[in-house]
Amino acid sequence: MVEFCGEEHVIPPSESFTIGRDGDLSVDPDNSYLHRRLIELGWDAGFWWITNVGSRLSVTVSGEVGSLQSVIGPGARLPVVLPECSMLFTAGPTTYEVNLAAQVPVFDAVHQESSELGEVTLGAVVLTDSQFRLVLGLCENVLRRIGSGPADVPTNVAVAKRLGWSITTFNRKLDNVCDKFDRAGVKGLRGGPGRNAVGRRARLVEYAVAARIVRPEHLPLLDQRIVGEE
Repeated sequence: MVEFCGEEHVIPPSESFTIGRDGDLSVDPDNSYLHRRLIELGWDAGFWWITNVGSRLSVTVSGEVGSLQSVIGPGARLPVVLPECSMLFTAGPTTYEVNLAAQVPVFDAVHQESSELGEVTLGAVVLTDSQFRLVLGLCENVLRRIGSGPADVPTNVAVAKRLGWSITTFNRKLDNVCDKFDRAGVKGLRGGPGRNAVGRRARLVEYAVAARIVRPEHLPLLDQRIVGEE
């Protein structure tokens, strides 16, 4: 079953199902940055498959408890092996989340949640409190709208103002955060030719939300002010 903004679709194994600006599920017909068809779901060899049929955009697939995360580039596909997963993708300044539930799960996920909201560790990546709040600020719109529709990725200026920082401080911290995740193997966060600011922010948002580095219950931390943070 596919779910987006309360709209549900049940797909029989004999049929394929497309998602995009003009697919079987039209997530945003007015967003010209979004492919007419970006995702195709289909049954093959005993699995449901998520195929990226677009030419430019990537799709981030996240397990229901953040235990699985994979990025599907154009032309690639991924089998659905968990009972529930989310598909996140960004077109222009807007991020979308579409949920998928498999009728015949292959694996069950086991996940341990941490009760602490401070320092966060993911593999070799450790975020300071201010770096964590930066990521949270970038993800705020998506976290507030999870399951209810698309959300715009905020600008650097907007997040800097939200956190009470200068834009210089924000940009420096963003560079540090992206460098940390890039060294840990997260793709799409390194600057350079062909990598614009919106694309880098969007990739960081997709990754942080999909990996559950930030969650809705963390949002009150944005209203805190940390002495000496700048």
